[in-house]
Amino acid sequence: MLTLNGTIAEESWFDDDVTPALFRDELNSGTGDITVWINSPGGDCIAAAQIYNMLSAYNGKVTVKIDGIAASAASVIAMAGDEILMSPVSMMMIHNPATIAFGDHTEMQKAMDMLSEVKESIINAYVLKTGQSRAKLSHLMDAETWMDANKAVELGFADDILSYEGRDNAEAVDGAVSMLFSRQAVSNTFLNKVSAKYGDRNKPVAQQAEITVPEAEEGRSVADVMERLLVIKKFI
Repeated sequence: MLTLNGTIAEESWFDDDVTPALFRDELNSGTGDITVWINSPGGDCIAAAQIYNMLSAYNGKVTVKIDGIAASAASVIAMAGDEILMSPVSMMMIHNPATIAFGDHTEMQKAMDMLSEVKESIINAYVLKTGQSRAKLSHLMDAETWMDANKAVELGFADDILSYEGRDNAEAVDGAVSMLFSRQAVSNTFLNKVSAKYGDRNKPVAQQAEITVPEAEEGRSVADVMERLLVIKKFI
């Protein structure tokens, strides 16, 4: 049994990260079928790609069990499992790769092109496991999509719900409603509803400011409310 618990990185300063080198040593320490427990927020996508390849090339059955979270790069590693099981209370998250760039517009374009190619390589892993179209997977990544165990199984990111001895958890959640959460969709829907109710983008800000929010927000202009909401949107 292997445990992938923590941030994924190329190198670890305090041995508190999961690195390809450390994982390789653990993987090669035994033989036969293996189980990999994952609870990770993700990390470096290149390091994750190395671990994904190690598991894909492993000479034996690889069972991945997600007991906490498999987010970002950790979700890519999970795709290497011959069988992927998720705890009923676990989560999986997929999103677009990100980086930090500095320089002129040429350097910015290079960074954008690089991220585009990295995204395509990540989609390769998702396609192989889920069978979903590249367009749909790309859309799910754009929206930063969170999935509970049921939704992950429904979309093909997992094979089944993890059950424990003496309990049939798979049967217990069989009739449960699956959950898929998009942070972008939620924030945009909320802002659109507020805008439709209190604001008119075709009117000047000064004119909108003459309209006030009823009673609970008496005295506060719509322009002020919208300004605050736009600030909040930047941080959610």
